[in-house]
Amino acid sequence: MAGDSENETGHETADLRALITGARVVLWDFDGPICRLFAGHSAEDVAEGLVEWLEGRGLHHLLTESERETLDPHIVLRAVDRRHPGSDLVAELEERLTQEELRAASSAMPTAWADPLIRTWTAVGLRLAITTNNSPRVIAKYLTSRGLTSCFTPHVYGRTQDLHLLKPHPHCLTRALSAMGSAPETALMIGDTPSDFLAARAVGVPFLGYARNGRKEKLLRGVGATTVVNSLETVLRMVRERA
Repeated sequence: MAGDSENETGHETADLRALITGARVVLWDFDGPICRLFAGHSAEDVAEGLVEWLEGRGLHHLLTESERETLDPHIVLRAVDRRHPGSDLVAELEERLTQEELRAASSAMPTAWADPLIRTWTAVGLRLAITTNNSPRVIAKYLTSRGLTSCFTPHVYGRTQDLHLLKPHPHCLTRALSAMGSAPETALMIGDTPSDFLAARAVGVPFLGYARNGRKEKLLRGVGATTVVNSLETVLRMVRERA
């Protein structure tokens, strides 16, 4: 059993090295790999607030029971958009979520090793983009606070008014690849959710999963992610070895 475990670890290390070596462009998800956006401003509370706002306007019927009980504000937003696409209601709900994300950005917790990894990749000549379901305004606020804006400018592809194009739809990835003139196979996506993996797979972009805990790792592996790290330090070390 120990030998099997060592072989598996060896294969994962080789796979990770191959992903890093093959990448010319790195597409980052934001909330998770770069920071914990809601570290000091609970996403669960935000989701509950959106549900309560809808109920206060007599729109309780727009959500199913499971959607009302979700801990994910993006699920609430997408559910309403499916029933009233492009409406003023959806625009107002999206703006409320953006304002909550902007508040959360003030107390977001940087993911360990993310800042030095971003700076190192930039220093060795890789081009970086952010492909996320969060608002671009939130990304701009966070990157400014960390002095990382120049590492990504102008390649930030976040939530638009076309909410049906949120990941797992690959729209933000295809926007990034097109703008950067990059073929999918020369890019690398770093994400922490099944929707990140599915979006990357849809356009043929190699995927590296980041899982800060066992639950996240199980979800990623459950949809087919084969290379998953629990710390970005491993990635940083390999990048520095190649520099």
